[in-house]
Amino acid sequence: MTAEEKEYKSKRKLVQEKLIKFATRIPAFMYLTDFRENTLQDVITKLEPELFLTVTGLTVQDFHLLVRLKVFNTEQINAAVFAFRRYEDASLRYTGIASHAGLTDYGLYDTVVARD
Repeated sequence: MTAEEKEYKSKRKLVQEKLIKFATRIPAFMYLTDFRENTLQDVITKLEPELFLTVTGLTVQDFHLLVRLKVFNTEQINAAVFAFRRYEDASLRYTGIASHAGLTDYGLYDTVVARD
């Protein structure tokens, strides 16, 4: 194996590890942030970058790398974030907690939609 092939394999493994960290820890990040009406991209890059680093172990630069490499399927992530938000609301209501009263919109990955 050439040095170039080894470097490519090493970088590929690094990106794969970052993507796994993102995928497994992003639900905890979404749960911990109070910015429900902002897009997830804005919360990660502008509003709560320190929380993102703490929860996921990834920097904003790591996130931008993953975006640049086009590893995210935007439609699927938007759908997953929407499902998470609805499930989170339903779970909180079930326990009698109305922590997001007055919330009119959900921020998804890269767009905002009406809550109902």
